[in-house]
Amino acid sequence: MATLVIGIMPQAQIRQRALAIARGDYKPKAGEPKIWFTSMKSLAEVLSDDNRALLRVMKETRPQSISALAAATGRTPGNLSRTLKTMSNYGIVDLKRENNHVRPVAKATTFRIIAA
Repeated sequence: MATLVIGIMPQAQIRQRALAIARGDYKPKAGEPKIWFTSMKSLAEVLSDDNRALLRVMKETRPQSISALAAATGRTPGNLSRTLKTMSNYGIVDLKRENNHVRPVAKATTFRIIAA
């Protein structure tokens, strides 16, 4: 499992960077963050101790559904679903739809943080 590189930069700079990439004025280098947060506080909320522990459980148990992950962690499915959706929006978790359930897959359990 790869280490995800995460960047922290103000929203205006993230927007400027994205526009420069879209115009072709800037090409991201290998190893640059693909996931961006606007503050250390928002990063800390998403990658809290509990959520990093959740990612490790997902890596170790490879749950077949959110219900199975809830049983393994003792968290309620509703709370777990909201947390996983947030992490999915940032690209930290994949939520794979299979038949009648959603299988959560952790993309990483280790992170490298770059504050710009």
